[in-house]
Amino acid sequence: MENHPQPEEVEYEGLETQSIAVNMFAGALAGISEHAVMFPVDSIKTRMQVFTAASSGSTYTGVVNAFSRISSTEGLRTLWRGVASVIMGAGPAHAVHFGMYEFVKDLAGGNQAGHHPFATSIAGAAATTANDALMNPFDVIKQRMQMRGSTHTSVFNCARTVYRSEGLAAFYVSYPTTLLMTIPFTAVQFTTYEYFKKVLNPQNTYSPVTHALAGGIAGGLAAASTTPLDVAKTLLQTRGTSTDPQIRNARGMLDAFKIIWAKDGIRGFSRGLTPRVLTHMPSNALCWLSYEFFKVAIGERSSWTAL
Repeated sequence: MENHPQPEEVEYEGLETQSIAVNMFAGALAGISEHAVMFPVDSIKTRMQVFTAASSGSTYTGVVNAFSRISSTEGLRTLWRGVASVIMGAGPAHAVHFGMYEFVKDLAGGNQAGHHPFATSIAGAAATTANDALMNPFDVIKQRMQMRGSTHTSVFNCARTVYRSEGLAAFYVSYPTTLLMTIPFTAVQFTTYEYFKKVLNPQNTYSPVTHALAGGIAGGLAAASTTPLDVAKTLLQTRGTSTDPQIRNARGMLDAFKIIWAKDGIRGFSRGLTPRVLTHMPSNALCWLSYEFFKVAIGERSSWTAL
């Protein structure tokens, strides 16, 4: 009887230094999964952060109140409006994000034994700079479509309308603020994730529970610590829909901070904190769980096809 060669068992530890292409593909699938699942909560967060000309306070008193009012007056489908934009952008943006992260982390010695917070922080910052350059226009379109009373019928309709009325700059007016937010966000997220992953799973074996738990903790801490910058980003990205001249003429992060302080004081910088944390904890858990799973799955498939 002919003996067929059996594929070698894939060691999880060996996947840490696999090809950038595998990391990018796994990251793309993880990013799409993360954004699509938690999109309704993200829509509520955007609504809670937006300042209206009629009132300086938030239109909604909380997540439950926002969900109830939106679903009863506008329908549940409204909470998914704009999801196509993040799906279109999340794939390539997260591919670049995770590919850059793994490349720089390995270059900085982050894959060596022990904890390396500096290496993971540098890798996270590099990853988010590349990610946001691709994702920022899609995020602007997403938030314009999430707005109450939005008349945009599709991603392309929204993009065309914004470009014609506000120009190309509208898609990147929030980019410096986004970087100032996401660089510390990603640094906190990746460093916390790597720390808890090694503490909870010192053998560094494939452990879905560990990846989900570490990812959730990392996402919650990173989201809470950067909420003030996220409020400023939302104000800049939705300024074109406001009837308030001060908001419409905001030109950057400092202008956004001044407006938030004038309209709502220190409380204004925590607008949307609860839905932001509620979004990022499970979405980050899902993102890391998906990423680590796809790394293993793709790595095992590669070992089979190589025989």
